[in-house]
Amino acid sequence: MLRFWVPEVIEYVAQHASALKAHRQSLKNREHNRQFRSHLRGVLRSIRAAIDSNDIAAAKNALKHTISLIDRMASKGVIHRNAAGRYKSRLHTRLAAKSKAA
Repeated sequence: MLRFWVPEVIEYVAQHASALKAHRQSLKNREHNRQFRSHLRGVLRSIRAAIDSNDIAAAKNALKHTISLIDRMASKGVIHRNAAGRYKSRLHTRLAAKSKAA
């Protein structure tokens, strides 16, 4: 019979008050940023789907909201400002190509 050794999970958190508070804050901020990123990904997915389904009017309406959200995420530091610019550029390019084709 084989037995596997499973190592214990050890959390290396310092024991003084300021380090414990910083750790609590980092966990809270990480979860907050994760929710922001998840929301952003969902919005990007929906606008890309609207563009791909040739629903140009809905995509143009959603673009303003999406651009605003992307800029807000970049200003909060959730995503890098270059990534924000890349997202916006690609959305504009994709929408322009579909508008031209339609």
